[in-house]
Amino acid sequence: MPSPITDHDLYLFNEGTHFRLYEKLGAHPGDDGDRQGTWFAVWAPDAESVTVIGDFNGWDKRTTPMAQRAQSGIWEAFVPDVTPGAKYKYHVVSRYRGYRADKADPFAFYAETPPARASVVWDLEYDWWDADWLLARGGKQSLTAPMSIYELHLGSWRRVPEEGDRPLTYREMAPLLADHVKRLGFTHVEMLPVMEHPFYGSWGYQSLGYFAPTSRYGTPQDLMYLIDYLHQQGIGVILDWVPSHFPGDEHGLAFFDGTHLYEHADPRKGYHPDWSSYIFNYDRNEVRSFLISSAVFWLERYHADALRVDAVASMLYLDYSRKQGEWIPNQHGGRENLEAISFLRAMNEEVYGSFPDAQTIAEESTAWPLVSRPLYVGGLGFGYKWDMGWMHDVLEYLQNDPIHRRYHHNKITFRSMYAFNENFVLPLSHDEVVHGKGSLVNKMPGDAWQKLANLRLLYGNMYAQPGKKLLFMGAELAQFREWNHDTSLDWHLLDDPAHAGISRWLEDLNRLYVQDPALHEGDCDPQGYEWIDGSNAEQSVIAFLRRSTKTPDEPVAVIFNYTPVPRENYRIGVPGRGYWREILNSDAAEYGGSGKGNMGGVEAVPIPVHGKTHSLTLSLPPLGVLFLKRERPEDEVAEVEVAEEETAEEPEISDLEDIPFE
Repeated sequence: MPSPITDHDLYLFNEGTHFRLYEKLGAHPGDDGDRQGTWFAVWAPDAESVTVIGDFNGWDKRTTPMAQRAQSGIWEAFVPDVTPGAKYKYHVVSRYRGYRADKADPFAFYAETPPARASVVWDLEYDWWDADWLLARGGKQSLTAPMSIYELHLGSWRRVPEEGDRPLTYREMAPLLADHVKRLGFTHVEMLPVMEHPFYGSWGYQSLGYFAPTSRYGTPQDLMYLIDYLHQQGIGVILDWVPSHFPGDEHGLAFFDGTHLYEHADPRKGYHPDWSSYIFNYDRNEVRSFLISSAVFWLERYHADALRVDAVASMLYLDYSRKQGEWIPNQHGGRENLEAISFLRAMNEEVYGSFPDAQTIAEESTAWPLVSRPLYVGGLGFGYKWDMGWMHDVLEYLQNDPIHRRYHHNKITFRSMYAFNENFVLPLSHDEVVHGKGSLVNKMPGDAWQKLANLRLLYGNMYAQPGKKLLFMGAELAQFREWNHDTSLDWHLLDDPAHAGISRWLEDLNRLYVQDPALHEGDCDPQGYEWIDGSNAEQSVIAFLRRSTKTPDEPVAVIFNYTPVPRENYRIGVPGRGYWREILNSDAAEYGGSGKGNMGGVEAVPIPVHGKTHSLTLSLPPLGVLFLKRERPEDEVAEVEVAEEETAEEPEISDLEDIPFE
């Protein structure tokens, strides 16, 4: 067969609209019409020469030259008898300054395990068994669906101490992770970047393998098996993806052909001071094709259900982490990175156009407007955005000694002012438990009991608030130490009843969140949230309602007491009579609490409070949160049934055809 790259491919690539480049560039086993071998293709427009070197030619820089394809900047060669498993690189000799380097393949599907740096010829054939999941997943991650995400780092979730404390492989992890996530009740897992990266301590956020999963835990097919297994168990998979920057390792993308090919040439736009890494040149057509092809690749070939896009804020602002004089204004004199904005919009347009049931999620930490709004209204086109403001506010509030919380009441109420400006995910991510920040439980004040009670309050706040949920691994253990990527989580803590109680609390929060529409259907709809009382700063008590958008008259009332003082005979208003059943109480003994509650529920009385027609007199537990669900009286249920019957008896439009109208 001739080269797999057609003239039309070259045109689209140079135009910046080829979003399936992984089918053309890189290493592809095949034939040239006579012999079996592998086609190699690499983009290096300013190279004077490029040769393929590998274990099949003794890494000889003279044996296998590549030919440049017209003026496209692409070099290609067919090498006979090269089969999957062969290791290779490209030896690039630049036209400039005598630069030459051995480069890994930017489009490689597989790579040697670091610190080895060669690419590996590979095919991606795999027999998937997740068709049922793929057919249904759109309804499982829509704005009205419950999404509860378990974020994890594959290399430190569990380890094998009997074998040198090595990480689990992708295949070893599959049944263990699925069982754990299902028991806790999470709907999705989010993996810190699985893309190949040279430095393990970067957790994958310094990626170089934009088309290759890390070989530290197995082959590409092994990762496919893990995702396939999770899907078969009803668990969605979100992959972290990093189009914001990349490391400067010589074998990687930086200075690829002796020029700033992938990165912007001016360091004021092309070098990131925070991470000592390079920033992509989003204005270059071929770079846009490269990155959007990578996004599509993980959704298509690995069946990922969503991409969480890292460090979006750093892409949007030209002055991000820069002082005056260290950045270049855009053509209008502003600080907005117009090229990055255009890239993000194009990426989202292609993702949702090709995978309408997938999602993209922005880690965006500023007040940039319309991040999760459609392109046609001027948005960036993401499906969701992380709510970093909620995370900072709630953690700052809870770190205060309860006696001082009355002075910071706005931290716990302010979110209602903007909760529906975007489609939010509430994150308690890995970033909050590293770099000296301490674990979640150790952020909490008080003695050991109060720390755990405050932690239950934190999780209760997350699940009661509108928005999807994300927790980093170890949250279910109430782990005392910071996360360490070189060791396993402290699973032995579950032998302690107090820590096991935290795990049970999360299980029940997830169960209620998934099962009760009032707690998830309105996650992104203002109709899903209503204040009862947010003004009691003196006693640090707040109360609100969550409602289903389809059955709004079946709300859940949530009441928080953020002090260790029990509140007896505390009255709150509720919208209607009937029995309000206590469906969750963070102070229950099974969670490690003191056992203070309301004997299963409270009957509403016709005493108006907080602008509601009825009210409840409650016993509020110390450092506790109550979830109460209204059970409608029988006569009210009967009235609804009669109304539904009357509605059902109304004639259909088709029945009106013979009725004369004047």
